[in-house]
Amino acid sequence: MKKLVVSMAVLLGSLTTFASTTITEKQVNTQGIAIQEEYTEVAVDALPDAVKSAVATAMPGAVIEKAYINENQEYKLEVKAGEQTATVYTDADGTIMQK
Repeated sequence: MKKLVVSMAVLLGSLTTFASTTITEKQVNTQGIAIQEEYTEVAVDALPDAVKSAVATAMPGAVIEKAYINENQEYKLEVKAGEQTATVYTDADGTIMQK
């Protein structure tokens, strides 16, 4: 009888541990999230000469169709070479950047 009472106490005690709830906080990792930058369109003629010459050197025969600038003075250029189009990012000095 003693074993039966002890067994029931252990069984009931183990069932109550599954019924308990735990509260955990989730941390969100924001390091891998890309923030969309705002660019405003500028005239292709208004581009600095360094930017134009960098595109001409990197992509001979390419034509800059559209140009955009953001608040960091970085340029987003839509470039067409033959039938292919590409988006090229440069800074004001004409250094081509990877984005």
